[in-house]
Amino acid sequence: MYDCAVIGGGPAGLNASLILGRGRKEVILFDDDTPRNAVTQESHNFITRDGIKPSEFRKAAHTDLRKYATVTIQKERVSHIISDASSFRIQTEAGGDYIAKTIILATGMKDILPDIEGIHDVYGTSLFACPFCDGWELKDIPLVYIADGEHAFHGVKMVSNWNKDIVVCTNGKESLSVDEKNLLAQKQIEVIEDEILQLQGEKGQLKTIQFKNGKELQKEAGFVSYKLQQAVPFAEQLGLEMNEMGGIKTDIYGRTSVKGVYACGDTTASNPPQLIIAASEGSKAALGVISDFVEETF
Repeated sequence: MYDCAVIGGGPAGLNASLILGRGRKEVILFDDDTPRNAVTQESHNFITRDGIKPSEFRKAAHTDLRKYATVTIQKERVSHIISDASSFRIQTEAGGDYIAKTIILATGMKDILPDIEGIHDVYGTSLFACPFCDGWELKDIPLVYIADGEHAFHGVKMVSNWNKDIVVCTNGKESLSVDEKNLLAQKQIEVIEDEILQLQGEKGQLKTIQFKNGKELQKEAGFVSYKLQQAVPFAEQLGLEMNEMGGIKTDIYGRTSVKGVYACGDTTASNPPQLIIAASEGSKAALGVISDFVEETF
């Protein structure tokens, strides 16, 4: 039986596993190599790792974890988590069956992009979601902002910190209020409310936004608003309380509403999706696990 099963091999799960391993806990990390940032070319804003490729980050993290005999990395996808009075049974798609005293969910969220033809061909290479991650690289390029969804106005405002040359496309949706559109006009930010037919480009490079009325907009880069949902159904399986953002509700040390279950990183949806923040959340959840073990056994 493991002391803790960490589910999810992103920065939150990796850092949680490191803290637990160094805390002399027997931990198993389930990493099926399907990260949220799979389309990302470079990761930023992590001091000493700025610009690192996500695959290189994970490789370096696994090297760190292998220093500790108490950490097992299992490259399997978890399918079910079953709880009983004192432990959790973790079942995988490959038929694995494991038992752990506690669980850390670091499974992340899934980006739900607008249903626009061609959007997945350019997402992550010339069309992005997070200005904190990619705003610097696009600071001198005229941008499009596809404001198809909630919090669109907030997204436009954030992008304007790096680049004020923005055309907002609402894709025929009422994503902006009259007051918001008026304020954008005062800032000389054009709003196009026509429905988008498709995005066209080559090899991931956006070239043209085509509208259903025949109009075209030439842009080489931009941002898009998006929705989030839990990447896996474990919160529902375990009956965890959720927060207003659709994330798992936790305290400062990752404790959820179910004893023995902790959550961290993007899956809590309580912090901006930043590599360094997710890693920090993983650390705090691991500290919570170790502290609770100590309180119960001292």
